[in-house]
Amino acid sequence: MSSASLSRRRMLRTAVAVGAGAVAGPLLLTGVASAYSWSRQLQEGTSGADVTELQIRVAGYPASSASQTRLAVDGDFGPATTAAVKRFQAAYGLTADGVVGAATQAKLNALESSDGSTAHFEWSEFTDRVSGTFDGGKVSAASAKENVRRCMYKLEALRLKLGNTPITVNSGFRSIAHNADVGGASDSMHLYGTAADLDVPGVANRTVYQKAETCGFSGLETYTADHQHVDSRADLGRAWWWEDGTV
Repeated sequence: MSSASLSRRRMLRTAVAVGAGAVAGPLLLTGVASAYSWSRQLQEGTSGADVTELQIRVAGYPASSASQTRLAVDGDFGPATTAAVKRFQAAYGLTADGVVGAATQAKLNALESSDGSTAHFEWSEFTDRVSGTFDGGKVSAASAKENVRRCMYKLEALRLKLGNTPITVNSGFRSIAHNADVGGASDSMHLYGTAADLDVPGVANRTVYQKAETCGFSGLETYTADHQHVDSRADLGRAWWWEDGTV
């Protein structure tokens, strides 16, 4: 990671300190976590908790072009998962065969940080800006945090598709009280941990919006705002909402 990126993340941690329905699938929360232990090769036809984890990590690759398509996180390795894995592999210069062997598993683990967050995003970037926690939303803190983790992996895909350009998260999870204070919608996806408001220095919001259309985000606020909002509302059973349609 570059020194500039490290400095940005340190500043975000300082700013947070000063400003100080349940989801399916495994919860990887705080504490010291080692790299995910892939115990077998995964390919189409396999199923289980490891496939669920795989789907979370490649969920940002459901389509090659703008498409209201999301990868189901259901633990069953079907054709859609194969296609997402192939896109992930191609994006990282791996053999795009759809088979999740040692090389692909190593790359998946390279995106994981020791505390369960991801390589380019930290929990502190997503916590409620008032409390610094994941408490007080519309789901439990554990569910909000898992939703954030899933969002992080989609943002890793978006970051790569933008040319490995650093992304600043201006707002992630919000408590009900904080959401009301900032005038957020009463059922804002921020209350569930599924949303993020982004700033990508040097990249137009329109470009961010366009790339996000390929990352499985089912909620996209207009790119004419001063930030780019993305969320995964369809994961919670909500209808898709791309404010500017397909761009």
